[in-house]
Amino acid sequence: MIYRSLLRPLLFRLSPETAHELALSSLSFFLGATPIRKVVAARQRGWPLGPLERFGLEFANPIGLAAGFDKNGTAAQGLSALGFGFIEVGTVTSEPQSGNEKPRLFRLASDHALINRLGFNNCGAPQLAENVRRHRPDCVLGVNIGKSRRVAIADATADYLASFTAVYDVADYLAINVSSPNTPNLRELQRRELLEELLAALQKRNDELAKDKSLYQRKPLLLKIAPDLSEAELEEIIEVALGANVAGIIATNTTVSRDNLRASPAYVQACGEGGLSGAPLRRRSNEVISLIHRLTRGQLPIIGVGGVFTAADAWEKICAGASLVQLYTGFIYEGPSVAKTINEGLADILRREGFKSPDDAIGCSDR
Repeated sequence: MIYRSLLRPLLFRLSPETAHELALSSLSFFLGATPIRKVVAARQRGWPLGPLERFGLEFANPIGLAAGFDKNGTAAQGLSALGFGFIEVGTVTSEPQSGNEKPRLFRLASDHALINRLGFNNCGAPQLAENVRRHRPDCVLGVNIGKSRRVAIADATADYLASFTAVYDVADYLAINVSSPNTPNLRELQRRELLEELLAALQKRNDELAKDKSLYQRKPLLLKIAPDLSEAELEEIIEVALGANVAGIIATNTTVSRDNLRASPAYVQACGEGGLSGAPLRRRSNEVISLIHRLTRGQLPIIGVGGVFTAADAWEKICAGASLVQLYTGFIYEGPSVAKTINEGLADILRREGFKSPDDAIGCSDR
């Protein structure tokens, strides 16, 4: 495969953030032209089982790109040509912010993992909305919103509402990020009283905007949670989410754990703080997905994310209870054909296991 044998070694000679910026600009440039994008998109279709309906939206296939890769929505249109059923842009905040000091992104190649402490570096919600309006992707688009660094936890609700309102028109669904480890105290918003306040206010605004814009119904609101939660904490969050009528859960964000890594302890320590993503997160992510599925008896859709590199990885998440699957680090390590490869392999697995559609397989490992 050209990417693994040639392009990835070249990109991995660059610093992780430089390689990331180069990939974004290249995708935007080369796939920005409509004729090229159409040719590439036709070659990347790898899902033969038809569209899927999730929380009122139609997805061409179950594999999506997670938030974090295209923070500003500048490459979403090009990315949609690579076979993804949905793209999630962001995390975006109400105003532009530069994020944490560099270096802030690190590769753990022996673990197929990344550590990042980017800190929501982004152009601000109004600019992201404008970027998407100019170059809308040819698939479902989610917009992930988070708390601005300068805003105190006590004022977080108003800050989220500002971002929510700014991106509402361009989003097919909105993801509420209360789980990044890279904004100080952000994960406090997973506590019951703060989360109840935040979700209630967002759903109220959701109703208001849907009415003002004469929409048939309000837009799906999804909650992105951390993997570093106890079972009791997770039960409480799910209870709050159900009470707020969220459309789904994204499980999970990156982890602060550094357990069972192959990379040398000295190198991991030198990387410093930040969220770990990739293969080491896979097992914990699957455990959280399975628990949510059991707690909700399969009634709350789950987007499973964490350690997805292959069709087998995606299949594990569906069996645990995921309705859709996202990846980020897998895209970095496996390259631009990863969505097509996973979709083709997933379709083969479903046939082999005797399932007519992914709907029939969701949560099958708990039956």
